[in-house]
Amino acid sequence: VARVDAKSVKISDAEGRPRDRATHRILWDAVAAEKGGYRHFMAKEIHEQPTAVAETLGGKVSLETGELFLDLPLLAPERVTGFDRVLLLACGTSWHAALIGKFLIEGMARMSVEVDYGSEFRYRSPVVDGRTLTVGVSQSGETADTMAALTEARGAGSPLVAIVNVAGSQMARTADAVIETHAGPEIGVASTKAFTTQLAVLFLLAAKLRESRALGRGLTAQERAGLVHLPSAIQRALSLERKIENLARDFHSATNFLFLGRGLHYPVALEGALKLKEISYIHAEGYPAGEMKHGPIALVDENLPVVVLAPNDAWREKTLSNLREVKSRDGISLVVTTREDEEIASLADHSLVIPETIPELQPIVSVVPLQLLAYHMAVRRGCDVDQPRNLAKSVTVE
Repeated sequence: VARVDAKSVKISDAEGRPRDRATHRILWDAVAAEKGGYRHFMAKEIHEQPTAVAETLGGKVSLETGELFLDLPLLAPERVTGFDRVLLLACGTSWHAALIGKFLIEGMARMSVEVDYGSEFRYRSPVVDGRTLTVGVSQSGETADTMAALTEARGAGSPLVAIVNVAGSQMARTADAVIETHAGPEIGVASTKAFTTQLAVLFLLAAKLRESRALGRGLTAQERAGLVHLPSAIQRALSLERKIENLARDFHSATNFLFLGRGLHYPVALEGALKLKEISYIHAEGYPAGEMKHGPIALVDENLPVVVLAPNDAWREKTLSNLREVKSRDGISLVVTTREDEEIASLADHSLVIPETIPELQPIVSVVPLQLLAYHMAVRRGCDVDQPRNLAKSVTVE
């Protein structure tokens, strides 16, 4: 029980005994919880992403030297060398962030990584022990399924790291170490800036684990440059909004969408599909592009819009092969790419060219046009963008 007056806060238990609680200062102000001239909170939060990502990086890394400031005892070399794998637990959009985190940690820190839904993990007798570093990812820090899964992992002896946006949340209080995203308040139910700031934190976590495993110190020059230019890259992706709004006008009556991506962009495809179905109520499916021939290709015809994520990365040629398969079956293709060449121009019905950054950070930029597409599709269809039916911002029940 908390008794609050103008000068103090007094906390007691159910029997009236005084209790002490740690103080957490919340840096958000009232203006941050207003629409600020935007029609919807979601639109405002999409456009806040350059600032939110910059705020998240601040205090965690030096963009001049590449030095990392994640000075948490749990991430010290003597602790990290005792872990033989990392377990990422999350739900919804945070689970998509965790999937990208798997790519980052495995690629940068060379640690085995498993990703699981909080709602599935606790019911399948998972193999976890003190040599497993468990990381919970949640915007609110109150997601019931993720919290239950973390409790299960802790009971098996696993140390816990929480990546949250809300200081003092249940997950933050439970974990051995906390990394805050500093995205600011996110009012819209469909998560946007929380997702991109989670990706920024997971990138830094991967770099810290790499450092603690003596595989490199701080960030490389290329990684540092990528972070320096990341907010401006997001801003340039946002400048595509008018073109995306026109695409929404063309596509808003579609009943199904397919999103395809490979590697780091497979989870981005999942996130794009989730955003579209959450707020526009259009059935959408995200799929690994390489698996299209194992089922989803049967759906492709002249009525199916297919969003293909084709950045200039190691999977580009394979992804373009999938794009050819879509075209040969009369599918309607929208390609999100960092380099529009003659081949994409000849294959794509529509294209969006976004800024290119290093592969590890590219998903943060690539997801922006998918967020804008979902938003403008929902507006065109007259949906309640900020409070979509049947959904809650924080799922606090199983």
